[in-house]
Amino acid sequence: MNFTVSNINKFLLLKLPSAYFTGIRMREITDEKAEITVTHRWINQNPFRSMYFGVQAMAAELSTGVLVMKNIQDSKKRISMLVTHQQGTFTKKATGKIRFVCEEGSLIKDVISKAIATGEGQTLVLHATGWNENQEVVSTFEFHWGLKVK
Repeated sequence: MNFTVSNINKFLLLKLPSAYFTGIRMREITDEKAEITVTHRWINQNPFRSMYFGVQAMAAELSTGVLVMKNIQDSKKRISMLVTHQQGTFTKKATGKIRFVCEEGSLIKDVISKAIATGEGQTLVLHATGWNENQEVVSTFEFHWGLKVK
């Protein structure tokens, strides 16, 4: 897959429809950074009139996972990836448009290189932060990705 915003949004519709229909969208992807947005609306809300934590987790995971996928493709090796641990902290009600960003692309490249060089599975810890429209942090996530050369 060519990692463009349009192609990733099509991928969401076809392969991750629950993310697509809750409003999660790719906004930017570079070698170093991925940005995902999701707007609070009826379909993704909790009973407390804010965004359901699971929707925030999906958007945050996508911001890390798409960078891992892109770096795996760039390596031209067959490498499996799996979330082995996840942790989230919620600091403010998520309403309006929320932006999740991961900016750890260079770290991913280093870990993939190590996995290829050693042939051993590697663990990679990536972070994603969610901001509201007022640039206030609403949630932070940590994802532990297991990577293994097939």
